[in-house]
Amino acid sequence: MVRREYWIKKLEKAWEKRSIIWLAGVRRVGKTWLCQSLDNIEYFDCELPRIRRTMEDPEEFLRRAEGKRIVLDEIHRLDNPAELLKIAADHYPTAKIVATGSSTLGASKKFRDTLTGRKIRIHLTPMLLRELKDFDTNDLPYRILHGGLPPFFLEKKLPETDFQEWLSSYWAKDVQELFRIEKQPSFIKFTELVMAQSGSMFEATRFASPCEVSRTTISNYLSVLEATYVAYVIRPFSTKASSEIISSPKVFGFDTGFICHCRGWLSLRREDLGHLWEHIVLNDLKGEFQEIKVNYWRDKQGHEIDFVLADKEKRPITIECKWSASKFDPSNLKIFRGHYPKGENFVVATDVDRSYQRDYDGIKVSFVSLQGLLESL
Repeated sequence: MVRREYWIKKLEKAWEKRSIIWLAGVRRVGKTWLCQSLDNIEYFDCELPRIRRTMEDPEEFLRRAEGKRIVLDEIHRLDNPAELLKIAADHYPTAKIVATGSSTLGASKKFRDTLTGRKIRIHLTPMLLRELKDFDTNDLPYRILHGGLPPFFLEKKLPETDFQEWLSSYWAKDVQELFRIEKQPSFIKFTELVMAQSGSMFEATRFASPCEVSRTTISNYLSVLEATYVAYVIRPFSTKASSEIISSPKVFGFDTGFICHCRGWLSLRREDLGHLWEHIVLNDLKGEFQEIKVNYWRDKQGHEIDFVLADKEKRPITIECKWSASKFDPSNLKIFRGHYPKGENFVVATDVDRSYQRDYDGIKVSFVSLQGLLESL
């Protein structure tokens, strides 16, 4: 078992603030594996009927849990999981609980109470770049092609059948149980198309015909993907200027391995790496900062900035993702800064070991590694 030290520390720090942690993430991202790595933990798999029976009386169960650190894995399988967690937070605060699930709390009808103020949410993303060392490698192209789900990453051969089996399991255990979506072929087709077109601007009408459903249904499908962390919806940054894209989001698939699988790629070409590097950067931003709001910027002439982070003072931070720093062209940044002159600018590239700055007609740009970017924000 590989100890994912970064996430273990994140969980331990969260317990210092709240007694309840909601650990969310897609199927096979390593939630169970991570929880069982915690010290002095008592583990309960809520998929097992005998475990569910022990929790039919929440107060009796929690009395026995006082002073302990426990994991309630797949807690949505309980009849009333929100009630148990609410009682725990309000009346048994010495019971430290990690509850796991594959969606946001508000996504399931079983969680009408989202425990606001009573829990800390941690979204376990696919493997972060910094975690490669925990898996005894620094092979970034391998991580991109195989993806960041630990069981898939550890396979020596590309696990093609595992990707397809994951999609079937996702439908049966997450989508069907939590959302009652009909038309499995349409939903799976939509999921595969989102992965294949990951990182592009999203228009529901483009998907309606191949999936044989309405535009409204496509929008509903996208909400399900977002609620279950299978897709990230990145909205445009804009002050509603007439020259800017203000409504069309970009949709990113959650994992590069699935993106490659759905594109039919068994190997990577040099020209594929830059676009997929953008996904790695987004994954690390989500993992490091959790609730961070990431936007993109594009004007109607096609000038674009990969990611924009807007701070409270309205000084947008720009992030351009490049496989090689030498490929950076400041043209789009100059146009963006013509509209929004204040804010830091970063180029995050795989071939930058030590951060440095360059000046482009008065616009300062910091060239950083991914870890350097995370430390600078």
